[in-house]
Amino acid sequence: MRLQRPNLSFAALVLASTMAFGLAGHFAAEAVIHQQQAHQVNELTEVVLRRSEFAVDFAAASLDDLARRNLASCDPSALQATRLHVYQRSAIKDVRLVKPDGSVICSAYSETLEFDKGWVDRRDMLPSHDKALSLFRVEQFGGDALGVLRDVDDSSALVAIVGINASLFDIMPAELRAHSEVMLALSSGEKLGAFQTDAGRPLVEPVNFDRSSARFPLHATIRLERAVLSSWNNEAYWRILAVALGLGAIFGILLARSRRMEGPVADLDRALAAGEFKPYYQPIFDLRTGQIKGCEILARWLRRDGSVVPPMNFIPLAESSGRIQAMTWQILESALAELRPLLRADRSFKMSLNVVPRHLLSAGFVEALRRKVLTARVSARQIVVEITERDELDDLARAASVVAELRDHGFRVAIDDVGVGHNGLSRLKGLGADMIKIDKFFVDTITVDASTTTIVEMLVALARDLHMTVIAEGIETEEQLRALVTSGVEEGQGYLVAPPLPLAKFNELVERRGVALSDAAAAASTALVA
Repeated sequence: MRLQRPNLSFAALVLASTMAFGLAGHFAAEAVIHQQQAHQVNELTEVVLRRSEFAVDFAAASLDDLARRNLASCDPSALQATRLHVYQRSAIKDVRLVKPDGSVICSAYSETLEFDKGWVDRRDMLPSHDKALSLFRVEQFGGDALGVLRDVDDSSALVAIVGINASLFDIMPAELRAHSEVMLALSSGEKLGAFQTDAGRPLVEPVNFDRSSARFPLHATIRLERAVLSSWNNEAYWRILAVALGLGAIFGILLARSRRMEGPVADLDRALAAGEFKPYYQPIFDLRTGQIKGCEILARWLRRDGSVVPPMNFIPLAESSGRIQAMTWQILESALAELRPLLRADRSFKMSLNVVPRHLLSAGFVEALRRKVLTARVSARQIVVEITERDELDDLARAASVVAELRDHGFRVAIDDVGVGHNGLSRLKGLGADMIKIDKFFVDTITVDASTTTIVEMLVALARDLHMTVIAEGIETEEQLRALVTSGVEEGQGYLVAPPLPLAKFNELVERRGVALSDAAAAASTALVA
């Protein structure tokens, strides 16, 4: 009996600790799931807002192009050129020349005026962050459209009539579609468009998720039935509860380990000192020919025991701890040394380096980059600086100045993660970059979502207007490749050709692809002679 008392006390303590952690786990699971659900729906609301901003940016860029070509006129030849411009941009239904008060002078497609229920006065139009750009609702018999007004001079302005396609808002997961409504409105409350599978059915106890644009007077809302939302994506409850129960048993160990908060950062410092961060190379290729035209440098942590740590396990910590700059320079120096023979043999080959905004805007960045490239005896024109959008570029003017300085020295500049990062298209234009990289999110959905194809085509058209190159990221299937080619994208990267590779395998791939292209060219030449 004396032996049983300690055992009973131990069991009671473990049981009490497990129950306490289990109860805490229950509340934590509910809180985490609720937070995750809200976060996911808020992200969907943000997607609606971003798509709408893309449409406005696209319309504004089109109006800028017309004004730049002196087509803000009712002259027959100007109207003919404007009609061709509208025909080539399916998202725009019409372009109209208006007076300062907003009244219509003439229209590229005058017959569209017959579909207007009314036309607002300039005083009722809503200004954007760009004071020369205003938005308003155009009431039409076939459904409302969005008017985008751009001032040309003191006596006239151009207006693009942008069609609001309800399919652009069809973004809800299958299990939520029948119990939700997605809406876009102006900040004045005027509704522009909505998507609901059963438009006549009222939602039961709806919960609203709202997002407002910081650049345009646009407001996106997703309404969801509360009961459906609470049961959506709650599979994590039992996993969280199991973790909580486990934590109750090993609380002492976790407490001891929690006192070593400096451990992961110290590991990064040791790895930097030992030169354990190595470059891997993912090829960038021509979508039509398959020719490898360059590569993107991606960091991998090669530990002494031979294991490879993926970037998601150390890049966020490197950024938050301030080690990302040293890591970036270490990766670049290794890549320049390894790829120097290839870069010197093929002067058209490009090597892309990821740089976070904080590093780009740091003192001496441009000079440090020039010094490292000159030391490696590589041409600056072969180096592409990719600005990642994990952090927002708070000082756009300063960033544009750094980009201009880089380009003056011969470097190319690309904007990464376009479409899902912090910068809108108008800010991309302000940076003056050479390239934009379409995020994998759009590539994943381009074969299954018609609205994605529209967005990609808009990005390609805008890039061409700005004389920028478009590169698609994350291409995994031939079907995606064909859809991107059809949309006008010329270059890309992804697992369809190769994942990020160490130097030896990358060189082998480049050589194998080069031989294959040479053989194909020779075969074609022989066929022509025959």
